[in-house]
Amino acid sequence: MRARIVVVEDEPDLRDAVAEYLGANGYEVATAESAAAARTLLETQPFHLAILDIAMPGEDGLSLGRWLRSKTSIGIIYATAAGTALDRIVGLELGADDYIVKPYELREVLARVRSVLRRVPQPAAPQGAKADAGRRFMTFGSFQADLDGRLVTGANGAVIDMAKSEFDVLEVFLTRANRLLTRAAISEAIGFVEDPESSRAVDIRIMRLRKKIEADPANPKFLRTVRGEGYIFSLPTGDGH
Repeated sequence: MRARIVVVEDEPDLRDAVAEYLGANGYEVATAESAAAARTLLETQPFHLAILDIAMPGEDGLSLGRWLRSKTSIGIIYATAAGTALDRIVGLELGADDYIVKPYELREVLARVRSVLRRVPQPAAPQGAKADAGRRFMTFGSFQADLDGRLVTGANGAVIDMAKSEFDVLEVFLTRANRLLTRAAISEAIGFVEDPESSRAVDIRIMRLRKKIEADPANPKFLRTVRGEGYIFSLPTGDGH
């Protein structure tokens, strides 16, 4: 199945150029000129990835992304004008997977699309379609993570609400437990294209993750900071698989 991408952009020339370039590189691409048009598409068709322009007339890309993130694990790349750092940080906090800064090269768009798609699950996959046999499960404290089902449950079996970007970071730590990881190593493991914002993006995801899995996020038991070096996920020996 070819990956399906929706490009939401109000500038017709740019929208068409991105769609044509991605289509020529093997993707199935749909376009929308506004958030309203995108909602219609997204409510009726499954997509792996959305490229959202932040500054659009009417509903902006951040609002559309917030709505998308509340409904699906679709990959989200925001397109933002150069110099709008606030939008970038707000977008990361809303669960964006990556950024492209206008004006951008189409080759850069393709690189970021490929990076995000490597870690995006299939859209609208039926729940329970696969048997548990062969799945990778890990436990930490009272939590259990299903690494293949991309699901975390708590002590009472309740599902922990977790954005895809948060689970990406958790999986990196669980599969590399008790090892010091620098921000650069974490960025590389989750497939970030090298970018000055990568370290900030990692910190935001870790901050959000701690709120979900730590009894006291300010004094974490699992996801500890090693000052000046990075992070380490502490698991007692034998805790896990």
